[in-house]
This record gives sequence, C-alpha cells and structure tokens, in this order.
Amino acid sequence: MQLPVKLLKEGTDTSQGIPQIVSNINACQVIGEAIKTTLGPRGMDKMIIDARSKTHISNDGATILQLLDIVHPAAKTLVDIAKSQDAEIGDGTTSVTLLACEFMTMMKRFIEDTVHPQLIVRALRESVNLAIKRLEEIAVNPMKSGTPEDRRSTLIKCAQTAMSSKLVAANKEFFSEMVVSAVQSIDQDIMPLEMIGIKKVPGGALEDSRLINGVAFKKTFSYAGFEMQKKEYQNPLIALLNVELELKAEKENAEVRVTNVKDYQDVVDAEWDILYEKLECCYKSGAKVVLSKLPIGDVATQYFADRGMFCAGRVADEDLKRTMKACGGAIVSSCLNLSENQLGTCSTFTETQVGSERFNFFEGCPNAKTCTMLLRGGAEQFLEETERSLHDAIMIVRRASKSDSIVAGGGAIEMELSRTLREHSRTIKGKGQMLVNAYAKALEIIPQQLCDNAGFDSTDLLNKLPHADGQIWAGVDVNEEGISNNYEKFVWEPALVKKNALMAATEAACAVLSVDWTIKVPKATQ
Repeated sequence: MQLPVKLLKEGTDTSQGIPQIVSNINACQVIGEAIKTTLGPRGMDKMIIDARSKTHISNDGATILQLLDIVHPAAKTLVDIAKSQDAEIGDGTTSVTLLACEFMTMMKRFIEDTVHPQLIVRALRESVNLAIKRLEEIAVNPMKSGTPEDRRSTLIKCAQTAMSSKLVAANKEFFSEMVVSAVQSIDQDIMPLEMIGIKKVPGGALEDSRLINGVAFKKTFSYAGFEMQKKEYQNPLIALLNVELELKAEKENAEVRVTNVKDYQDVVDAEWDILYEKLECCYKSGAKVVLSKLPIGDVATQYFADRGMFCAGRVADEDLKRTMKACGGAIVSSCLNLSENQLGTCSTFTETQVGSERFNFFEGCPNAKTCTMLLRGGAEQFLEETERSLHDAIMIVRRASKSDSIVAGGGAIEMELSRTLREHSRTIKGKGQMLVNAYAKALEIIPQQLCDNAGFDSTDLLNKLPHADGQIWAGVDVNEEGISNNYEKFVWEPALVKKNALMAATEAACAVLSVDWTIKVPKATQ
C-alpha cells in the first residue's frame, strides 16, 4: 500500500479545483452587490464609519472599497483595479469593479460545467481586444480642428458628465467651469496635479466656492505682533525660507560650560546677535513678505511689523513649493546673501477672512502655473466628498486634454460594443461562441444598473435600445426615463476611461479565474 506523502505544514488551509474558483467568484460578487447601487447620476451614497469612528459619505467606488478593509484575497483584486483606475484615469472606478464582477458571474456557469479556465481566459482576452478595436473605430475627436473655445466647451462637457453621478451634481455647471479653468492654468505639457491646490473652509454655500489664479493657504500660527503687520501689499517681493527665525535655548544645540555670569551673558548676547543678523538680511533684501517652512518667533514677528513687513512661519511644504512655482524665486536655507533674484513677486498679496478662517492670497503671479480651489460647504463629510468629486473631474479633464478622443456615456458605448461582439460570436464555432456571447451580455450590466438605480424598468429600456439600426450613441436617459442620443445630449466621456476600464476589468477576471488552488500558511508560533 502506498503511504500518503505529507508536503505541507500541519494546519495549512488548502482548497482547490472548481469549488475554489467558484468560491473566489462568489466573494467578488459580494463586492459587486455592495457598490452597484452607487453607479450613475441616480446612484445612492454609502456611509462608512472607519476604525477611528470617523464617518465617510461617498459614492466613489475606489473610496468605498478602500474604506471597507477587505481581507478576502480574491476580492482584493477588485480593490486593486479600482485603485489603479482611480490613479490612472480618476473616474470609472465603480464601472470597472462592476464589469469585472459581471465578467466573472457570466463565466461562473461555464466553470461549473467543467469548461477549462484557460479556454475562458483566452475568450475573455479575444473579446476585450475586439471591444477596444471597435471603441477606437467609433471614438470621436471633436477637439481636433476646433477653436480654443470649442476645445474648452468639450472639456466642460466631459467634466459635467464626470460630476453628474457625484454629490455635487446639482452644481455641475458651476464646478465644471472651475475645473476646466484650473486644469488650463497649470503647465499644459506635464499637467502636475499637485499644482492644483484644494482648500476646504466649512460654512457658506457651495456657490461661494471660488478659484484663485495663484496661491491661497490658511493663515499659519502667529505670535504676538502679527496684528500690527500690514495685511495687503501691491507688487511685494516675497522671501521663501527654510530657516528658523526664533530664539533657541543653547542647551538644545550644544553643551556650553560657563564659570561666571559674564560668560553666560556673552552666550545669550550671541544668540540675539545671530537672530538679528538673520532678520536684518531679510529686511535689507527688500522683501515685504517673508514665508518660512520653520517657525518665526515673537521677536522676529515684532521686528518685521515695525518695518512694515508681513511674515508667516510653519508654512506647509506643499504650499511653499506652489508659491515658489507661481511667484518665482527660490526656497533658501540661509538668510545671508539673500538677493533680489532669489525673491518672488506677485501683483497683490492680501490676508482675508474666509468663513471662520483667515487665508493668505497671492494673486497676479507672473509664473502662474498653479491655482487654488477654495471650497465652501456645510458639513465636513460633504466638503470631503466635494473634494473627491472635483479630483475625479480634474483627472478626467486632464485625460481628455491629452487623448482628445471621446465617446458617449449613459451605457451607449457598452451597448454598441455588446452588439459588435454578438455579431462576431456568430462567426465562431465551438465553445468560443458562447464565451464571447457571455462577455457581450456582461457589458450590458452598465446600462442595466443605470436603469435600476434610477428606478426604471431595465428590461423594457434595454429592449428599446436600437443599436441594430445603426444608432451607435443610443443610451439611457435618466432624466426623461427613456432612450436618447447621448452624444447629442453631450453625455461625453474620454475614450481612455472606457478603454482602461475594459482592460483592467478583463485582466482582473482572468486573474481570478486562473487560480484553482489557494494555500493559506498558518502563522508561526513562538
């Protein structure tokens, strides 16, 4: 009799074969069920209380999946693709997760019928290649030969589509103008996202939000004497420092042994001399505004106030760098030899009350390759969701600016791709026909879920979509409860969003379907 061979450590949890693949698909389906109601303009929001008892309200797929703290290894694949979609494109995170779940759901019955997973994976990859090819064929480029005004109008429509499913949908016209202006104000070659600052100020209405063509940041902690400083300057020179302008006890820097009172007094005098030397260098440079990443103490604050200068210490590194980009100059680590060519400038500097906070504004910057969005609103959770919504819209406008090609949203492109794949499946023999057909059916989850979330009869509306008649942009109209030409209705999305979503969802489905054995090694005991 052949003895059993023991390969794995005792206590190792293993599961394999078809039941394991089905189990992984089931775990992913739970994720899909959790977030599918957030899709589209009529999607619902989720309230999540994290481990620190902080409340989050969002309908952004990537945000929800990150907050859920998922532990199932297969389901984590969906979290990863949502994160990658968010980082690469900025929008479509719910769509990519739903598509991946639906691809797996449609293939589940083939797995249970013992179709080999590699046949399914091959069919999935063939289908996505066909879908992307068709998507690139029908994508429209309205910005190719248009004027700058036409280009801006197209970008605004893309931003409005991105925000139509967000909490700020009622104000999408207002914010889409702001988002496009923000993106067009930064460097158009690399479009660095960090050059668009977003500051949240509780209180007021959403319409009180505004875009600053320059830099704005919250007033930093100030010592006595700041109230004597001027709060407005015209064409000031700005010094950007990484220097501490504060008296420091010598014991913090070095050990000094003294034998009499005179020696101690000499040490104290040296400290004051060093500080005043730094302050005099700042004053003689001609700077009227002094910003430092490190603290500026009460002596320095009073010194600058007496000479008609403004100062702010402990400025955030991000804000200091954005100020340098906008106003010019350089961040220096020594006040000695501070010259005018190391200083920045702007046409107007003001310190103004915004809500319950005071903000410093630098406007009319000569190198204005940066801007700041000042958001107003009621609750803190509402402001955070507004920031996430604007981030998605900014990412979409950046992508649309670079790629130009757009497609119609509202399920129109998914239905057209589904029709194309169905027609192609009729030319295939064998199991591949059913697999490609199943992929085509899975694409219909987007328009179907849009209908369900709006409270419409999805079966009735999907049957009315007339893609067979050549109307490739026919999609769901959630406002009129019917079918409309979503291209003419300006429901536009960058083609890159759909392309990336299809590829990421298909790769995730292939990854999960390819795993037929899970081994969980037990933790080592001490």
